[in-house]
Amino acid sequence: MSSPGTRPAQPKERVAAKSRARVLEASGIRRAFSVGDRSLEILHGIDVDLSEGERVALVGASGAGKSTLLHVLGLLDRPDEGALRIAGVDPWRVPVTDRARLRNREIGFVFQFYHLLPELDAVENTLLPAMIDRSTWGYLSERRALRERAVAALERFGLGERLKHRPAQLSGGERQRVAIARALFQDPRILLADEPTGNLDTATGETVLELLLGEQERRGLAMILVTHDSRLSALCQRVLTMEDGVIQADSAHPIPL
Repeated sequence: MSSPGTRPAQPKERVAAKSRARVLEASGIRRAFSVGDRSLEILHGIDVDLSEGERVALVGASGAGKSTLLHVLGLLDRPDEGALRIAGVDPWRVPVTDRARLRNREIGFVFQFYHLLPELDAVENTLLPAMIDRSTWGYLSERRALRERAVAALERFGLGERLKHRPAQLSGGERQRVAIARALFQDPRILLADEPTGNLDTATGETVLELLLGEQERRGLAMILVTHDSRLSALCQRVLTMEDGVIQADSAHPIPL
């Protein structure tokens, strides 16, 4: 892995199976929340690993702890117990600025409800990770090249006519395509997708899913896809079944990497 202080690489080609390396390793992950005067444990000692280019589905009923686990793996939430390594780095043993940089450069997020900033247009929302990653002067010095990259990505995703539109002016499918462009802008190694088509109609969802899986394969990303849809889980190499805060099954599908 490049150190947290180095620049992210350009998009990677698909990684050969024999050279795959672990990009995420988690063991004994526990997470509890305070509810009134008691503690409610959501995750009960989770073990998860993810390799380069691997596509993994995380399935289970609502309330099983899937989103909580994704937030911990994505460094949005700190576990109460357990060990986590992202691309060989323990994120909780480095300074907070290095951890933020690691998250920004190594992990892309796609959420069910998009989480776009309403006051920014499509290009500006796509550029957010790069803006956060750089100093004001650093961003200004690269602004033209970065904007060209963002525009090119959105045009490739079919949004060439919507570049200056804000989220409220976009359809659900268009918002999710902007969110995918944002998630991929820093060329992360890991993509975490939490029900990415759950807020879309069937036809739109299939279009967005085709885009998402196509980008994952083209770039050789390691991806965890949270879904309730058995059709989506069938498109993954592994399926993790979660129940009551525990991984109950880890099954492989005969899909080549």
